[in-house]
Amino acid sequence: MTQVEIGLLGPLRVVVDGQALALPGERLPVLLAVLALSAGRTVPAERIATAVWGMDSGVDARTNVQSNVRRLRRLLGDSVVQTHGAGYALAVSPEAVDALRFTALLDAGRVAEALALWRGDPFDGLRSDWLDQTYGVRLWERYLEAVERSGDVPALVELADRYPLRESLWARLLEALRSEGRDAEALARYEQLRRRLADELGVDPSAELRNLHASLLAGEPATRAVPRQLPADPASFSSRETELAALDALPAGPVVISGTAGVGKTTLAVHWAHQIAERFPDGQLYVDLRGFDPSEPPLAPSEALRGFLEALRVPRRQVPASPSAQAALYRSLVADTRTLVVLDNARDAGQVAPLLPGAPGCLAVVTSRNQLPGLVTGADAHVLALDLLDAEEAQRLLATRLGAVRTEASPADVAELAKRCVGLPLALAIVAARAVLRPGYELAALSAELSEAGLDGFDAGDATSNARAVFSWSYRSLSESAARVFRLLALHPGPDVGLDAAASLAGKDVRRELTELARAHLVMEPTPGRYAFHDLLRAYARELGAGDETALTRLLDHYVHTARAADRLLFSHGETIPVDEPADGVVVSALESQGDALAWFETERSALLALLRVDEPAYVCQLAWATHVYLHRQGHWHDRVAAQHAAVEAAARLGSEAAESRSRRFLGFAYADLGRFPEAHVHLDRALALATTPVDQAWTEHYRDLTFGVQGNEVAAREAARSALELFRTAGNVAGEAMALSDVAWYSGRLGANESALADGNRALELHRQVGNRAYEAHTLACLAEAYARNGEVAPAESAYREALLVFVQLGDRYGEASTYAHLADLVDDADARRRAEAILRELDPSAAAQLKSLLG
Repeated sequence: MTQVEIGLLGPLRVVVDGQALALPGERLPVLLAVLALSAGRTVPAERIATAVWGMDSGVDARTNVQSNVRRLRRLLGDSVVQTHGAGYALAVSPEAVDALRFTALLDAGRVAEALALWRGDPFDGLRSDWLDQTYGVRLWERYLEAVERSGDVPALVELADRYPLRESLWARLLEALRSEGRDAEALARYEQLRRRLADELGVDPSAELRNLHASLLAGEPATRAVPRQLPADPASFSSRETELAALDALPAGPVVISGTAGVGKTTLAVHWAHQIAERFPDGQLYVDLRGFDPSEPPLAPSEALRGFLEALRVPRRQVPASPSAQAALYRSLVADTRTLVVLDNARDAGQVAPLLPGAPGCLAVVTSRNQLPGLVTGADAHVLALDLLDAEEAQRLLATRLGAVRTEASPADVAELAKRCVGLPLALAIVAARAVLRPGYELAALSAELSEAGLDGFDAGDATSNARAVFSWSYRSLSESAARVFRLLALHPGPDVGLDAAASLAGKDVRRELTELARAHLVMEPTPGRYAFHDLLRAYARELGAGDETALTRLLDHYVHTARAADRLLFSHGETIPVDEPADGVVVSALESQGDALAWFETERSALLALLRVDEPAYVCQLAWATHVYLHRQGHWHDRVAAQHAAVEAAARLGSEAAESRSRRFLGFAYADLGRFPEAHVHLDRALALATTPVDQAWTEHYRDLTFGVQGNEVAAREAARSALELFRTAGNVAGEAMALSDVAWYSGRLGANESALADGNRALELHRQVGNRAYEAHTLACLAEAYARNGEVAPAESAYREALLVFVQLGDRYGEASTYAHLADLVDDADARRRAEAILRELDPSAAAQLKSLLG
């Protein structure tokens, strides 16, 4: 493998397999430097373009970056310069880049070794404002820190002479001289600087230097500083009143504010810190731990500690070399103080623990995309999990930024924008910024843009205000296994996903991966065992691609097989749904009772209906058939029509007459329930024409009799029921025979043949109990109750109704339950039964409720 070493602490130095390499031109050296500073990690093309050409170059960034990457690849080799998605990476170890090795050595306390790497100004000879203003400034600060820690006053003197107008450097020099008792020399140096500033710039030294000079004149020892490091309080902060109240109510101890990317953790933490700052008169420390920064590694705790010690005015040469000693000194300095410490963007508990003050008067506030359970167990931290804003809060945040005039002019558009932002504060801020920058632009037009643009609509031009980029920082922190599960979850169409469906997607148990995703706030667990993410994260996961062509098949197998099992629990004597064996890795949910089946259907209803849109016709038919009984009993009749329409179209694509016949008879009955009888009969006629077996014909005649019954045509209904009865008998289907006989009894009673109704009904009831058909047992009991009532036999009628009611309740058949309550109320003037019937009617689909009201009169 090609060995590459890169020197950036001075003029650019490139060594490839032991041979020095000169890079031509101005662009390639800068490109290499940018990639080297992220050794082994992907650098977005946008950042490369900014570093090489500047922010406002007007060049075609994508084309120019691609062109220069190709040139660099020819010089270094394809294995060294790699493409990853929309970015590029240099396949070298951080040890091979002197700037990265320099900071690592400093973090480890190996100051002398770090200073030995320094050859001159970082990036000397490279033309890039971006490099100078980002990494250049940081490297210089670390170098000066290292010189001070080394105790090398002559080196500081040399640097001060080399950079005579760098006032921060002179302040460090004066501090170092005073710490050695060389106050006179420090005063002389100050006077030297004062004259130079006056002569060359016509200005006085900074306030910091003047104060230091005064304390030297007075012979005072260095005083403890009162740091005020909090970032500015967000001017447009709004909402989060509940969360602020919860923070105020927390008992003593560290506070962790966790939540998904872009949910506003830092904004809330900083705002609350400003609100309570007066309770901490000894100062407020703040550090961005860069836990999820895309361009730099997480900040080492030792580096954060040195920053805190510097803010507390500890001379650099007095800072211990070992991180544990630095932490001990820090805790000692704040031990008897009331100091507020804000640790922003933490990656894990290990990064935070050394920075927690031990004093009871101090408070640490930590923000992280991870839940940091280690701080809860190890430091007794209190956790506030930050959720998305609700609709009202999201609209209020937008209104704050857009202004009252614009908001009041189009409140509906503001509501729609808030909805498209899914309550994510980052998305709301980006959209608000786009609207503010275009004051004449209609908010409705902006909403339409967002609908078409997807995640591209949530990009304000830089990494921190680009939803896709912000999500990527969390995604890149995942293990490969959890990242795969995150991508696969985008294939699931429902609002949330259960463990069995997620395991089927992945083809393995995914509890560990889902726990990791939940701790990283890339998924939420709204109820135990159910996982979800908001639409913008779903869009991001979908962009990444599942990378598993068989995952959707496994998911469909899970739903088809579990739905089939649930359907058999609800109505074991219905039509059999033919299915193949599930694929390897598929988990079929274990359902043991009708209650389990109903609960599963209700939980998965949205997903089941959404899966009817997949391009897999066999699965579409099976899913539609398996949901038929559930949707009918629960009164979801419009959903039922849509499901069977999808099945009819899918069966036609399959070219299966048997599948089309079944789908059309289900669809015909569904249309009948909606009162659309002409359409119902068209589909039933077609189903009968396509029927390939006597059993298919029998089921079609059965649904025809039900359709005529709903239509109020008892004569035609009884004839269809008799046809079904003969066909079921011919086929030897006892369960079907019993159902058809129940229908014959029902219509006979309605047509005045009451004795025949009672005889057929009782015979049907025996058969239902013989085969265990509880659903039709309840319907037959209701039929017998009506026949008894027509004979004036109130007591047996009431008994039959109440027995039927118990079965309907056990089955979860809300339609049958409401109908029976209503009949019972009329029979014995039962006010409670009437109230129960009316309550259920209010729950049902409007069409189901209307039909039932019509039948009940």
